[in-house]
Amino acid sequence: MSEPQLKRVVTAPQVVALGFGAMIGWSWVLLTMNWVRDAGTFGAPLAFAIGGMAIMLIALLYAELAAAMPRVGGEHVYVLRALGPRWSFWCSWSLIMAYVTVCVFEAVALPTAVEFLLPVIAFHELWEVQGSPVDAGFVVIGVVGACTVTVTNLLGIRTAALLQGVVTIMIVLSGLFLIVGGATAGSLERAGPAFSGGIAGIAAVVMIVPAMLVGFDVIPQSAEEVNVEPRRMGVLLALSVLVAIIWYAAISFSVALGLSPAQLNDSQMGTADAASSLWGTPLAGQLLVVGGVGGILTSWNALLLGASRLVYAMAKDGMLPAVFARLHPRWNTPYAAITGIGVLCCFGPLAGRTILVWLVDAGSFAIVIAYIFVGFAFLALRRNEPDMPRPLRLPYGMLIGRVALVMAIALFCLYLPFSPAGLLWPQEWLITLGMMVSGALVYWRYRSHIDAVRLETSGSD
Repeated sequence: MSEPQLKRVVTAPQVVALGFGAMIGWSWVLLTMNWVRDAGTFGAPLAFAIGGMAIMLIALLYAELAAAMPRVGGEHVYVLRALGPRWSFWCSWSLIMAYVTVCVFEAVALPTAVEFLLPVIAFHELWEVQGSPVDAGFVVIGVVGACTVTVTNLLGIRTAALLQGVVTIMIVLSGLFLIVGGATAGSLERAGPAFSGGIAGIAAVVMIVPAMLVGFDVIPQSAEEVNVEPRRMGVLLALSVLVAIIWYAAISFSVALGLSPAQLNDSQMGTADAASSLWGTPLAGQLLVVGGVGGILTSWNALLLGASRLVYAMAKDGMLPAVFARLHPRWNTPYAAITGIGVLCCFGPLAGRTILVWLVDAGSFAIVIAYIFVGFAFLALRRNEPDMPRPLRLPYGMLIGRVALVMAIALFCLYLPFSPAGLLWPQEWLITLGMMVSGALVYWRYRSHIDAVRLETSGSD
């Protein structure tokens, strides 16, 4: 019997839904009010434009690399070829940590959203975490969601892509409902200051942009399952990022137009409250939350898919346990990787909603580290392999690569202690430290395999 193989079944529309849906999670419903409070009516969209420009340049590098090397693993493959296996390990590990933190975030976000729509799910308080109660019903909803998304991914990428497409349409419709309300019934007079918090306020929003836009790289992660010619896949990747940037900026501005500063301060779910205010009915807010639930599912679904393919690629190269390199004989999915991440998600709701912001910031930091590696890899390949076949070749590639790398490093600096928007101590730094320590332990365990990959790579040159 032949070994199971990844199957090319994902169509072009599903590629866009996969990338866009991965970037539009729950935060656009829950956290938009924080962005407007921190940066202001025009400051919040400006922050997304600034952070989005950096991510867009990085996405262009991905577009060229994904078209040139359409293999499962994405960044793992690019950095391995350009910089060697040791750097590839750390790039891939950072990315896995970013994916997993977002997946755990969604496991906490789902019961938060459901509780807003159906308060009756809260029936027995278990304990408190940082002053936030953890209810048994909250935990049950999170675990059921984790099991559902895990099983969907186990059944194959065709099933996961179908779910992604249907739910993404639902998200877009609910978001457009808010944007239309802002355009027709919003008021600049009611809105708060154009810019609040000064540079620090804008920086605080800019630093979360990488976490909001994490997910476009699930497209190259699943490149061996995409039934689209490589050049077009690169174009669709860049398009999905552009649409997501516009989405977040428009949602932020619409919320600012729908709520006064006092209403923003009193709101627990700013986007939903803005929709209710703009349309004059609480049903509008409930519709927004339904769209937010859809965002949770698409982001969770896509990032679990991307994380499992990256774990699979690393395991195939001997950097992780061999069990993660196995595909299910019937569904052709990396079942051990999918199941392992799904189990981790089940623990997220036990910590309550307090960890939501911590996970966003720590995950953002991890993804920016991966972006820096990709920037170096892009420049190294342009310099060392100028004749590599590139179906999608960026004009002024070296210039774009250098600017993208500088912007990725600038984003990295926003998280450091000297930054006014740096990671919180001790919570966010402890999560980040835990990521790095666990990576160091895995690297030490598989260092001989990693060195073997280095030797094989050198020999192939």
